[in-house]
Amino acid sequence: MTGVDTGSILRAMPAATARSLLNHAWRDLSGPPKALDRVQLEGPAAVLPSRLATSALLQAAAAAAAAAAAELAAARGATWDGPAAVVDSRRAAVAGTSERHLRVDGEGGPGFAPLSRFFPAADGWVRTHGNYPHHRERLLAALGVERDEDVAAAIAALPAATVETRIAAAGGVGAAVRDSVDWKIGVPGAVASSLPLLTLSRVRSAPVQERPALEAGPLLPASGIRVLDLTRVVAGPVATRTLALLGADVLRVDSPHLPELPAQHLDTGFGKRSALLDLEDPADLRRLLELADTADVVVTGYRAGALARFGLSPEDLVRRRPGIVVASLSAWGWAGRWWSRRGFDSVVQAATGIAVAEGSATEPGRLPAQALDHGTGLLLAAAVLRALTEQLHGGGTWRAELSLAQTAGWLLLAGTDDGPVPPELDPTAWLRTTPSDLGVLTHAAPPFLLEGGPDDWATPPVAWGSSEAAWR
Repeated sequence: MTGVDTGSILRAMPAATARSLLNHAWRDLSGPPKALDRVQLEGPAAVLPSRLATSALLQAAAAAAAAAAAELAAARGATWDGPAAVVDSRRAAVAGTSERHLRVDGEGGPGFAPLSRFFPAADGWVRTHGNYPHHRERLLAALGVERDEDVAAAIAALPAATVETRIAAAGGVGAAVRDSVDWKIGVPGAVASSLPLLTLSRVRSAPVQERPALEAGPLLPASGIRVLDLTRVVAGPVATRTLALLGADVLRVDSPHLPELPAQHLDTGFGKRSALLDLEDPADLRRLLELADTADVVVTGYRAGALARFGLSPEDLVRRRPGIVVASLSAWGWAGRWWSRRGFDSVVQAATGIAVAEGSATEPGRLPAQALDHGTGLLLAAAVLRALTEQLHGGGTWRAELSLAQTAGWLLLAGTDDGPVPPELDPTAWLRTTPSDLGVLTHAAPPFLLEGGPDDWATPPVAWGSSEAAWR
């Protein structure tokens, strides 16, 4: 943890409000300003204990998705006498910490693995990630050790930058802890900081889409939309969970060789189906390409470039299927030396300066939520919904690109709040209970409430890989 004390710089900047963050996101989404008049923001400004504007970010990201959902619903015939959507900061905070609230028959899931934490290095700190077995194995290999208990000593003997480089070379996940100034003057951070929060662009022509008027019953703006979900972990699945809430037919497809963490899959699996296809198998690859060719939306969340060898890069998808919406997210952005590097929310927090801003003089800290994951996921859903609305008016083939690092920059630019720590939030009002084949699930409610829309998902999550690889 080197460089200036970024925390002192940030504390000189008053925290942005959820409304100002929403305006920023909506501008990058190229949304019509009047559409934001349909969204009502409620609740206290600070809900989660954080120096950075974490509560405002989660509320703003939820509001962007809500505004885009209302815009699509209006384009398909919906009308309202009052606000179309209400986003309470407390609801958004509970949804933004949904993994903490999930219970299966009253039992919670495991927390972070022992190797997913901060370690002191010879000249600073390193954040590692070992929740998945293959990442744990690569971390051990990078450090030249065989046991978990030897990791701390191996890292302590090396400079933080050396540990970071070795982990990346081994295909693992980790980063040296930097302040935000060091991040921005380094090549990866300079590239990420030069990019907008997100990009949404029409990349090819295609006929205007025709969608039927919405049916009576719960307001489901994305009904009739087929979404192929090629994402893992949290951010991408949060995006597709949001689209499923709004009526989309979401089919998540995973490799049988990369099992998901069970609790994580449940938490982000509401409203979806889950299938397995092995892309190394020619027949399975053909099936996935057929699904992509008949999808309205493909959402990808794998490491940048990982799907290209299977003909599933964003460029391949828009070439194969004019009129599709391809939404992609990465950890570090879509340019620069780190564009294909692996990363997760906690590791991006460490690299970009968030861990310094939330830490103390002696050790780094962390956000009170996986806000980069949840915030990016909600913005990704908003981008898809906005693209679908644009297709109703002018057609086109659309691409959206987001990254955790860009969302981190959005949060850091928002400044800090040095006000009193808010009282611990009682989540009860924003928890739901749903029976499922896997047990009785207690879980977070959706992050926003669309007037006339659902306050819960139509179907519970299913077991990983239990569905047929086919559309409904």
